[in-house]
Amino acid sequence: MTHQHIGIVGAGLMGHGIAQAFAVAGHRVDIQEPDPDRRAKIVDLVRRNLQELGLDGTAADRIRPCDTLEDAVGHADVVIEAVPEDLGLKQRILVAIEAAAPPHALLASNTSVIPITRIMEPLRDKSRAMGTHWWNPPYQIPLVEVIQTADTDDAAITAMIDLLTSIGKMPVHVRKDVPGFIGNRLQHALWREAIALVQNGVCDAETVDAVVKASFGRRLAVLGPLENADLVGTDLTLAVHEHVLQDLDRTPGPLPLLRELVASGRLGMKSGAGFRTWTEAQQAEVHTRLATHLQRLDSHERE
Repeated sequence: MTHQHIGIVGAGLMGHGIAQAFAVAGHRVDIQEPDPDRRAKIVDLVRRNLQELGLDGTAADRIRPCDTLEDAVGHADVVIEAVPEDLGLKQRILVAIEAAAPPHALLASNTSVIPITRIMEPLRDKSRAMGTHWWNPPYQIPLVEVIQTADTDDAAITAMIDLLTSIGKMPVHVRKDVPGFIGNRLQHALWREAIALVQNGVCDAETVDAVVKASFGRRLAVLGPLENADLVGTDLTLAVHEHVLQDLDRTPGPLPLLRELVASGRLGMKSGAGFRTWTEAQQAEVHTRLATHLQRLDSHERE
């Protein structure tokens, strides 16, 4: 695939990482960020990321920070909006992108949960609009969920999937636009049951995490849930479901324990406590452990 001109709106945690993924693959990237301090640091931040990964830091020079949206998307072949998870904000940004981008440009929203149909509702031409849900950090996690709405042309979806494949990503086609798409629906179903186990006094948070990491979590990278169901047999899977599903948590909204934690200021690592308490040393150890694990996987896949 020939190199394309990529426009990105928003240079936060996800935006600059998406820019990095395209720049490493040889694409020119224009990224808009209104905050001047953050804008000034984009290229150096990406260069440092690349050097830490053992990659050529000069790829960062393919990224051009822009102060206006029009400058970032005016010549783009593909535009990805990566602003905070606020429906009204995303809608306003996408309307501005549609007005400023070339008529052939693919338009995508990077969101982890908001239905794409709602985000794209104000656009005049919805045929080229879609969702691309990248996972953090986007330059290391291979999966990108490409979400099609009832209005998205098949050709636009194919073009985005081909582009993402060409830069080394693993795009999957989400054919029906539902909240949370695929990955976050699965992830948060697990989280809800994990919270319920703690809330109901079955075990503490440390035990939940230990069980996941030391049992089925070890298989998940190479054996998906439905592969596993086929491995053990659909008859055994049915037998287990007959006994356990009726006892799983079915709360339609967030669980009381989670609401209590937020209301009391226990916001997780950023406040020093959430489901568990966290010293600065413990937080640093988790970040280092995750970064080392992802880098090891990334290096193995490049070999």
